[in-house]
Amino acid sequence: MEESEPQLIEAVERNELDSSLRVLKDITAGTCGGIAQVLVGQPFDTAKVRLQSAAPGTYSGALDVAKKLIANEGPLAFYKGTLTPLVGVGACVSMQFGVFEGTKRYFARQNKKNGLAPDLSYGQFYLAGSIAGIANTLLATPIEHVRIRLQTQTSTTPPQFKGPVDVIKQLTKHNGIAGVFRGFTPTLIREAHGLGIYFLAYEYLVKRDAKANSITRTEIPGWRLCIYGGGAGYAMWLTSYPIDVVKSRMQTDAIDRAGRTFANTIDCTKQTFRSFGIKGFFRGFVPTMLRAAPVNASTFYAFELAMRAMG
Repeated sequence: MEESEPQLIEAVERNELDSSLRVLKDITAGTCGGIAQVLVGQPFDTAKVRLQSAAPGTYSGALDVAKKLIANEGPLAFYKGTLTPLVGVGACVSMQFGVFEGTKRYFARQNKKNGLAPDLSYGQFYLAGSIAGIANTLLATPIEHVRIRLQTQTSTTPPQFKGPVDVIKQLTKHNGIAGVFRGFTPTLIREAHGLGIYFLAYEYLVKRDAKANSITRTEIPGWRLCIYGGGAGYAMWLTSYPIDVVKSRMQTDAIDRAGRTFANTIDCTKQTFRSFGIKGFFRGFVPTMLRAAPVNASTFYAFELAMRAMG
C-alpha cells in the first residue's frame, strides 16, 4: 500500500490538471467561436432586431431594412452596438461550449459508472445543451439587451445612448439592476430549449458522419463541419424563434416603467398576437434564417479548429 499511494496521488493530481486544462481549452475555443459569430452575424442581427421592434409599416422586409440603413445611416450602421457583443458574445459562446462540453464529460462518466457505453444518448445531448443555455442566460440577457438598445437607435433623432456604458447607466437609473435583465424569462426559455436543439443537431450530424465514414471527429473535413454548424443553427431558430421576438419586443420597450407597453412576458405575447396574429411571432424571420447558416457554420468551425490546434 505504501508503494502504491504516491502513484495514486500522482494520478489524481494529473487528472485534476487534465480536467482544468480541458475546461480552459473549452473556454478558449468557445471564445474563438463567439468572435467569429459576431463578425459574421452582426449585420443580419441588426436587420432582424429592426424588423422585430419597428412599428407596423416601417419596413416592408429585410431588403428594405438594408436599403434604409445604408441610405440614412451608412453601411457601418449594420455594426451598431458591435463592441458589446464582440466582448459579450465571446463570453456567452465560451460559456455555452464550456458548460456543454463539461456536462458531456459528466454524462459520459455517469454512463460508464452505471455499466453503460460512455457514448451519450441524444436525450443527454439535448439536456447538456439545455443546461448550457440556462447557464448562458445570465450573460445573454444583459448583453443582448444593451446591444438591442444600441441597434435600434437611428441617426434621424438625437441618440438616446452614447454607448454601452450609458445604456447600462440609464437602465439601472430607472429600474435598478432588474432593468438590465429585462427579458430574462423569454431569454431563459429560448436558451434552454434552443441550445438543447442546437447542440443535439450538431452532435447528431457529426456522429453520423464519423460512423458512416469510419473516421474520428478530428478527421471530418472543415467544409462538412460548416454544413453541420449551419444545420444546427437552422434547427435552433426553427424551434425557438417566436420567443425571441417576444424577448426583443420587451427589450425595446420604454425604459421608464410607467411608459412601458408590456407588463411581462405573457402580456407581451398576448399583445403581439392581438396586434399581428401568428405572423407577428415571425417578424424578422428571413434575415435570421439567412444569418443562421454562415453564423453558426463559422461558430462551430472556429471552435473545432481551435480545439484541434490545442490538441
